[in-house]
Amino acid sequence: MNLNWLAILMFVVIVGITLGITYWASKRTTATTEFYAAGRSISGVQNGFAIAGDYMSAASFLGIAGLIALNGYDGFLYSVGWLVAYIVVLILVAEPMRNSGKYTMADVLAYRLSPKPVRSAAALSTLVISTFYMLAQMVGAGSLIKLLLGIPYEGSVVFIGIMMILYVTFGGMLGTTWVQIIKAGLLMFGAICLSFWVLAKFNFNLVTFFDGLSAKYGQKFLEPGMLFKNPIELVSLGMALVLGTAGMPHILMRFFTVPTAKAARTSVLWAMGLIGSFYIMTTFLGFGAAYFVGSKVVKAADAGGNMAAPLLAQTLGGGPGTVGGEFLLAFLCAVAFATILAVVAGLTLAASSAFAHDFYVNVIKNGTADETTQVRVAKRTGVVVGIVAIILGILAKGQNVAYLVALAFAVASSANVPVIILAIFWKKFNTGGAVAGILVGLVASVGLMAIGPNVMGKSAIFPLGNPGIVSIPLGFIAAYLGTMFYTEKSAEAAKFEELYVRANTGLGAE
Repeated sequence: MNLNWLAILMFVVIVGITLGITYWASKRTTATTEFYAAGRSISGVQNGFAIAGDYMSAASFLGIAGLIALNGYDGFLYSVGWLVAYIVVLILVAEPMRNSGKYTMADVLAYRLSPKPVRSAAALSTLVISTFYMLAQMVGAGSLIKLLLGIPYEGSVVFIGIMMILYVTFGGMLGTTWVQIIKAGLLMFGAICLSFWVLAKFNFNLVTFFDGLSAKYGQKFLEPGMLFKNPIELVSLGMALVLGTAGMPHILMRFFTVPTAKAARTSVLWAMGLIGSFYIMTTFLGFGAAYFVGSKVVKAADAGGNMAAPLLAQTLGGGPGTVGGEFLLAFLCAVAFATILAVVAGLTLAASSAFAHDFYVNVIKNGTADETTQVRVAKRTGVVVGIVAIILGILAKGQNVAYLVALAFAVASSANVPVIILAIFWKKFNTGGAVAGILVGLVASVGLMAIGPNVMGKSAIFPLGNPGIVSIPLGFIAAYLGTMFYTEKSAEAAKFEELYVRANTGLGAE
């Protein structure tokens, strides 16, 4: 059986299972609570696996392995940043979000602030962040299917876009959750097998493993400085990665699917365990690809290095053309495909809920739309989001997926995190501060990226590829100044005490 038939078979199995889940979920998704929050019926352990499935995206599996294979030690810094981020989520976000909100981040802000302005600003921020993140998944999917099935990149992106539209419009949050749980299990299984195989080649001796890499590429490959030559650039990236998770819309939505605050905390702990284990294994995936495949071969297969892990599987299985090599390549690509399907479904759901729930229902319709209308608008928005993602995915061809995701985290950490933290913990915080914080953080992060080296190259006006070190403080400063210069009604400001009690005790939570 040749590569194409193996690949097609595995893809058909993956797609068949996920579509079956979507069909099952569609029978149980009629009201807004089911569509947005899976009826708040997901347990802490299940939600932990779903968060891990949502979080371990194409950037984690494909992008980081590629960055390590091409840039050595510096590529692993993405893993460190994204893992440490969950400590911030556990301490500051998980329980207060579950207790204070209903479906989206904007619900928390609107609880004590003027609803229309903050919902409009939050919806805009969510759409921008989801778009950047979705780009990474589209690029990864296009590269995978092109390598495995021989379908042109553009056709591959169209296919993944159609699939994600189906998952969201029919399955809602319940279907998306179970797709993410299954995907997390598959991804962990694949990563464990590959890591075990790589280490077995060196008799499970890490010293021998790294000595071999040093002999092949030189000691500098195992030291900082190949990718991030500017320490300020590294600090800026770290700030965005560590803080950005607490502002990612598709992650925040997951805390509304559990029945209690305790389940929210449990889900974060399980997610941290799964994600931490996986990110440790990216060391063996990336360095293993560098050693056994070679950085030149990895780069030749995909300019961004995104095919490092699948090519490692092919090489360990016996190499191109062998049954074992082609089987493992097909399996790893199918797992990566499931990874992308799960993440884009979560992102599409976050984007559609931001428009339908926050903007259409609560801004345009003043909260008067019935549940049937809300679900219908959310599904239509999901279709539009999918079409936009397809177009942008085609335009982003050749980019490294980990880099694209880092840009989404820069926007989330600059626009969302300041207002979430201040809304929960600062009594004087008001509507003016929330709108100013979101808009300034959003404009600053996107604007600085646009004039940075990743867009303008050597003509860049702003010297850093990731703007977090500048845009995150600007978001906090704008939120503070907006609060100071805007006069809020006393009745709205007084809601802080009620929100504070609810966020920390769960009293009055949905």
